Amino acid sequence: MLSIELSTDIVDNNSYHFARNWFSLSITLLVEFQTMKTGLPNRIQLEETWLKELESEFLKSYMHELKLFLKSEKQKGKRIFPKGKEMFKALDLTPLNKVKVVIIGQDPYHGLGQAHGLCFSVPEGIKAPPSLQNIFKELNDDLALPIPSSGCLLPWANQGVLLLNSILSVEKGLPGSHSSRGWEEFTDSIISKVDEREAVVFMLWGKYASQKGRNINTNKHLVLNSSHPSPLSAHQGFFGSRHFSKCNRFLESKGFSPIDWSI
Repeated sequence: MLSIELSTDIVDNNSYHFARNWFSLSITLLVEFQTMKTGLPNRIQLEETWLKELESEFLKSYMHELKLFLKSEKQKGKRIFPKGKEMFKALDLTPLNKVKVVIIGQDPYHGLGQAHGLCFSVPEGIKAPPSLQNIFKELNDDLALPIPSSGCLLPWANQGVLLLNSILSVEKGLPGSHSSRGWEEFTDSIISKVDEREAVVFMLWGKYASQKGRNINTNKHLVLNSSHPSPLSAHQGFFGSRHFSKCNRFLESKGFSPIDWSI
């Protein structure tokens, strides 16, 4: 049995006062599970800069409903990806004050072992899915980078590339199964917080991502749109888009270091 609880610790002095120190205020994802190997809980804290901006989201009704939905699905024995400790991995690896680039995906990979909290990315040792293979082909064409053997995009995240799925969980084998459950509202808030920053590059691949980023301020950010890198649509505008070189030219023009897109 596995239950998921999203919670915030609140300092209450007749009203809610959010503590500034992340040691006294935390947002946690508690994953309690029983297996033959262990019964210990895992605890994950949201990265400090995101915590400061998103703490209020965890008090809203949609997040409560999302928690109940995830708990119910687990109690039914359904397999949910990624692991609970990785649902907020994109935020943990790329602090808000370090974000230079945002790539928006839809929902996590639904195959066994593929999802690990970063859109389009897979863990080390897992074969790159077709869309990621096409991303690497475009990188090769755009920047002459060799096509990597690894599909893990951790090096991008560590440089300020926020690899954000719109929906942060999925049932095994059922893409889109956790849509309209609250994640979209949460990730809209994430995008809104990034939009408040200056000179960020948003890569919106496909109609879904374009719609997700419809309110981004194009007067101060670079918004790059194309078709999705899926084999079904990559030839309709993704190939030849040269988003990676365009991104780096924009960052350098604003005085920021470019992204090293090699893996």
